[in-house]
Amino acid sequence: MSTAALINLRDYLTGTLSTANMLWLSEELADCAKKKATPPCRLTLKEMNALLDEAEAEIAAGGGTPHEEVMREWDEEIERWEQEDLALAEGRLPKQEFEMAEAV
Repeated sequence: MSTAALINLRDYLTGTLSTANMLWLSEELADCAKKKATPPCRLTLKEMNALLDEAEAEIAAGGGTPHEEVMREWDEEIERWEQEDLALAEGRLPKQEFEMAEAV
């Protein structure tokens, strides 16, 4: 997400939410960040080579996804992200993206 989009989001939230809701949101985001902070699993060289051998065998047998298709899907995904960032920056987000539970 771009810096401008994050700044606009911050300004929107601080202007819209109560202090209690901002506190709740901060705690939820911190919990989410902690869950995603786990390092990726590590593979030994032997395990990595086995995975590569398996992939090469699949490709040799005519399997796998063609490069052009992967790149097309990737470009579509990036375009979707950019549109979401633009909508966020312009304040055109669907309401359900910012709904939150009532603070206790």
